[in-house]
Amino acid sequence: MSESEHDAPKPKSFGNISEHHWSRARKDANAEAIEHLRERSRAPGVAEGGGPRNHYCLECHGVLPLAYDQRRPADVEGLEHCPHCGAELDARVRAMFNWVEIDQPPGSDLHALLPILLLGVIALLGLVMALYFWLG
Repeated sequence: MSESEHDAPKPKSFGNISEHHWSRARKDANAEAIEHLRERSRAPGVAEGGGPRNHYCLECHGVLPLAYDQRRPADVEGLEHCPHCGAELDARVRAMFNWVEIDQPPGSDLHALLPILLLGVIALLGLVMALYFWLG
């Protein structure tokens, strides 16, 4: 690019009537994102507007009422099923517009670790038995 091209003044933009306005210059730049947002705007409850703060069903992306104090644990007695699609809702998980909030971890990880612990105990018993028969 020559210096004269680099220093040349950019054409003035007269609002959205100009071809140089940013909205027209970038109109095809984010087609996938725009289609995603259009699809989200068709979700149940979105046209009605929801409340001052919404969260969304993880299945149908419909608007769910949200009233909570984030300084306290989630109210697990709230909505149990999505009013739009009937999907089961976890009171600890709230899908906001572009992120997911999880208040507390599940009650216990013991259930997930139990098979590993059992395999460890069985392996240890096998080792003790092998040593007992080998040495004795």
